[in-house]
Amino acid sequence: MDVMGDKATLFETGRFVQPSQPDEAGEAVEGVAEDAAEEVRRRIAAETGDVEAMSVLGAMLLRRGDLDGAEPHLRAATAAGDRAAANNLGVLLHQRGYADDAAGWWRIAAVAGSAAAAHALGRHHRERGDEPAAEYWLRQSAEQGHALGAYALADLLEHRGDAGAELWMRSAAERGHREAAYRLARALDRKTVGEVDAGGDSVVAGAGAGAGAGATDEAEQWYRQAAARGHRRAALHLGAILEKRGELKEAGRWYLTSAKDGEARAACALGFLLRDAGDTESAAVWWLRAAQDGDGNAANALGALHAERGEPQTAERWYRAAMDAGDDNGAYNLGLLCAEQGRTAQAEQWYRRAAYAGHREAANALAILLLQGGDARGAEPWFSKAAEAGSVDAAFNLGILFAGRGEDAVALRWYERAAGAGHTEAALQVGIARLRDGDEREAERYLRCAAGGGSAEAAYRLATVLDARRPPVPSHELGETVHEKSECEEWYERAASLGHRRAQVRVGMLAAARGDVVEAARWYREAAEAGSRNGAFNLGLLLAREGSEPEAAVWWTRAADAGHGRAALRLALVYARRGELAEGQRWADRAVALGPGEVAERAARLRDALRQELSA
Repeated sequence: MDVMGDKATLFETGRFVQPSQPDEAGEAVEGVAEDAAEEVRRRIAAETGDVEAMSVLGAMLLRRGDLDGAEPHLRAATAAGDRAAANNLGVLLHQRGYADDAAGWWRIAAVAGSAAAAHALGRHHRERGDEPAAEYWLRQSAEQGHALGAYALADLLEHRGDAGAELWMRSAAERGHREAAYRLARALDRKTVGEVDAGGDSVVAGAGAGAGAGATDEAEQWYRQAAARGHRRAALHLGAILEKRGELKEAGRWYLTSAKDGEARAACALGFLLRDAGDTESAAVWWLRAAQDGDGNAANALGALHAERGEPQTAERWYRAAMDAGDDNGAYNLGLLCAEQGRTAQAEQWYRRAAYAGHREAANALAILLLQGGDARGAEPWFSKAAEAGSVDAAFNLGILFAGRGEDAVALRWYERAAGAGHTEAALQVGIARLRDGDEREAERYLRCAAGGGSAEAAYRLATVLDARRPPVPSHELGETVHEKSECEEWYERAASLGHRRAQVRVGMLAAARGDVVEAARWYREAAEAGSRNGAFNLGLLLAREGSEPEAAVWWTRAADAGHGRAALRLALVYARRGELAEGQRWADRAVALGPGEVAERAARLRDALRQELSA
């Protein structure tokens, strides 16, 4: 018998896995012409005893599904020593349901050096549960450079937790196996960010620095290779990486490619990308497509969209669809919808459903609802559950709850926890507590965090801390402009620009001290119009100095009506100078009542003098 050789490309079968492309496990014969002329030529050659022609003709017929026509040609070629025919005969018998007979022919071809047959035989043994035999034959196939064999071996080793799995997965990927490229990329992602893939195949783009960044770059390359070969999940993950990096246009292209191939998560992600770009209508189209394919996130997005449009019934329908898809956000969103409509009992019901399923924000919302209903005892465990699950708002709310009970030490611990996670108001509360304890340096650190997060109160308190430290500033005449500003003034201005009235008054005072009358008047007026009595009083002083006493009196009146004693005294003096003694006396009485002591004393003397004038 002649030595068996690769006279024809081997026919593969992939019944052990469900591939997403023919070259991975589909029934395919590379290099076999399908046209009728080629088949006729091969038939003529086979009839003359040409072994290669018999083998190729059998493969062609097998590929076409003509098992009866293929079998005699494959058997004849196999008898003549063609190992490709032996492998394909195994495939044929396997398709007929004779798995053991197929394995026999695969063994003959594998022993003769057929990598494809060794792969098929290894898959056969793995299906039978004989992992040692499966590993042996798959390793034979992989070591001969067979991509499918390398992938199957990697899959087997990975299942066993063998560290050698990555080596063979990489080998298969380098030979163009797209599923191997995808799985290698996923492994690199998990290695970089410590992600645990529990089968959900979550879309997490790797991130890291140093070696981690290198692994992320390599993962992206493998995603690209798999995506370019039509792997829809690889295209999804590649899109997520690009979106995270800010390359939205290319990310959208890969999402679109994946979504068109039927990946619901890609359709959902594409919808969010379009929404962020302002194209809500197109976003809704892709969300609808994803939701109809069972994507709960897309159903939630549709629900939110309809809720924003004032269509609560449609929104509720999509939120329920999200729940049916197993997305707990659906129940949470239903709770929000019911709460907005004043349906408190239903809101509590949906919050509870989501909270019991582990939804931390639902637990926090449920606790708030219970607290608003007066059930502080029932609210506390839900706040705790949400906080322990990572809800920053719940940690802050626990701080408020314990502070309200006078348990300041416990409240501070929760504030610190929330502040550590970036909660602005929690950082402010910690800063205030540290100031109260006299720890100015630590207070400053927290106040800077809160102020940087946009808290006007924190910016003001930080400014007061810095203000107390700075050396005395030489006074300036009004109108003499000084351009230098200290850091504390910058923080006062930050707070003032955020609407903090006391900060606005302080900025006005600093501007006046610098001689900037226009700036001082602007801030005083803004504070006064927002209801600050000190702002109104100072604005009156500024106007009076500029010779606008009538307008000054208007602002002093506003300040005095709000309880400002000095403003009342100023009004008493104004009316006394005008000769309106009764009105002056009335404001003097008001100043005595409002105080403080020094003002009350001066106002009393003025009142007595006016009374004498009136009685003279």
